[in-house]
Amino acid sequence: MSVGFSGEVAEYYAKYRRGYPPPVVEALRAAFALDTDDVVLDLGCGTGQLAVPLAAQVRSVIGMDPEPDMLRLAEETATGQGVRNATWVLGADSDVPALGALLGPGSLAMTVIGQALHWMRYEDLFRTLAPLFRPGGGVAVVANGTPLWLQDSAWSRALRSCLEDHFGTRLEATCGSAAQDRRRYAEALRAAGFTAVRETAIDYDAELTLDEIVGGVYSALPADSLPTQEHRPAFTEHVHRSLPPGPYVEGVRVSVLVGRVA
Repeated sequence: MSVGFSGEVAEYYAKYRRGYPPPVVEALRAAFALDTDDVVLDLGCGTGQLAVPLAAQVRSVIGMDPEPDMLRLAEETATGQGVRNATWVLGADSDVPALGALLGPGSLAMTVIGQALHWMRYEDLFRTLAPLFRPGGGVAVVANGTPLWLQDSAWSRALRSCLEDHFGTRLEATCGSAAQDRRRYAEALRAAGFTAVRETAIDYDAELTLDEIVGGVYSALPADSLPTQEHRPAFTEHVHRSLPPGPYVEGVRVSVLVGRVA
């Protein structure tokens, strides 16, 4: 199912989607020896959760996303944080060949894809990207934890049951975070000619409020599936009644899969 990350969904995404802790940015910097001469592409950049912190590590960041509202909010975040070396481009993975023609071979140090590769034709994408990297550059595929409703905890299982009942559908999509997803991506990187393909993980715990849980759900819904304003208090109450007593602790594993060119 395709999600339209527009309007209020984009607003919820900006407010409630978890960001990336500093060790993730450091892992990306170290993997490709990023420095202030480098240009990186954040493909499927969303509202800038990775592009904005990466900007301090490099000469320039290109944030590319197919949703104008996501780019608008990313630009607002960057401006608010004084980031001036980020450029926001409307486009999807299918637009990378055109971007590559503008940039030229060897122009990128890294393309990072954070929690977005499951929307893309990744085998074609990896082959298209390979010539664009400088020596030692490459691709980083970052999975920012398991969806809230697919985790191994009592409150997550209760949330999944609540949502499946409300929306009348099974919730099984792992959004690229499952082990089998990562293996497929790693195999596709090797098939596209990338070497030194490896994966590292950064683990931490986060305690969520009820508002953060509900906001996280809203950030993942198609725009036409958001409860109306008048029905949102009832939806929040339904979720609250479905969950066991808190605290609601989320064990987050950020997986960083990288492949480099020679």
